[in-house]
Amino acid sequence: MRTALARTLGVPIFQEQVMQVAMLAAGFTAGEADQLRRAMAAWRSQGGLEQYYERIVHGMVTRGYDRAFAESIFAQIRGFGEYGFPESHAASFALLVYVSAWLKCHASAVFLCALLNSQPMGFYTPSQLVQDARRHGVEVLPVDVTVSDWDSTLQGHILDAPVRLGLSLIRGLAEDAAARIELARAVRPFADVTDLARRAQLTRRDLQALASANALASLAGNRRAALWHALAAVPDKDLLRATSDDDATPAFAAGRSLATLS
Repeated sequence: MRTALARTLGVPIFQEQVMQVAMLAAGFTAGEADQLRRAMAAWRSQGGLEQYYERIVHGMVTRGYDRAFAESIFAQIRGFGEYGFPESHAASFALLVYVSAWLKCHASAVFLCALLNSQPMGFYTPSQLVQDARRHGVEVLPVDVTVSDWDSTLQGHILDAPVRLGLSLIRGLAEDAAARIELARAVRPFADVTDLARRAQLTRRDLQALASANALASLAGNRRAALWHALAAVPDKDLLRATSDDDATPAFAAGRSLATLS
């Protein structure tokens, strides 16, 4: 046991240590220990390790270990199986955690910007990341069609500069539409939503995505007003589509004037 657990103060931390414990203290063969490793690798598998209870506890008791101690070792292995890694994986993960913690503490705005531009990833949504950053003093500026790039950016050249959210965070907005926005904006600022739609060649769907994300606030005010502007900027052509007399649609939808219906 000391051979396997001395350097981690008696607690199994790595999968390799559990394999060593099984071989040294419970008499597992190398092949059996590898099967035990595979059971641990099945993350949060239901009952994956329970089949080894008798084998481990009985094997340790047979080799002179107290039964209570053997059961405590198995309890540690069972808990380890909930979230355990090989040593190489754990070491690389620990390094990433250490570096990430340093960046989050000393360059919070840069760290947030990098995470937002790496989406989708991990367990946290962009909204959760932004809320956490604001709680830790980072100034986060909303998406704005007049200034936002595709990626989120720092608004300055210092580590604690405000973070401007990027157009990539808008659900339903394609990257090519954002590219056209940036190109048109580089020529001259947008006068209004209609000017934006015309010069960036945006569809009604593009404008509605921007309005829903409040990215048109600087051109059209609040979300509701922006949605109305979006509808007006790109008329729905289907409403004016010509139809044949054989269509089972009302006559006024076929392009005939209301006067002819009287």
